[in-house]
Amino acid sequence: MPLRQKIFAVMVALAILVAIVELVRRRKLKEEYSFLWLLVGALMLVLGVWYGLLQAITRFIGAGFTSSTLFFFGIIFLMLMNLHFSIKVSDLSEKVKNLAQEVALLRAEREETLPSSD
Repeated sequence: MPLRQKIFAVMVALAILVAIVELVRRRKLKEEYSFLWLLVGALMLVLGVWYGLLQAITRFIGAGFTSSTLFFFGIIFLMLMNLHFSIKVSDLSEKVKNLAQEVALLRAEREETLPSSD
């Protein structure tokens, strides 16, 4: 990898790491999600510095190009994130349904206990 590309890859990885830490500090990103993004940023930093590792992984999985390997792992990462968020959305949907039922029961109970204005 040419030096200019290596410097660019390292700068992008560092920018991602700084952005993630700043998002966590500002409470825009929860710590539970930041771990995965910090891991991705660190992996980008390692691959930017140690390009031979990416080439070895490419040979190991039998891909033709290192860019194919990056896209492959990027797609797998995005699929895992999508699965994780789908699980979270399902859990939150169930909680919203339970809360709506509880609110409806409380309203009905309150209406029964209030004296009627007839």
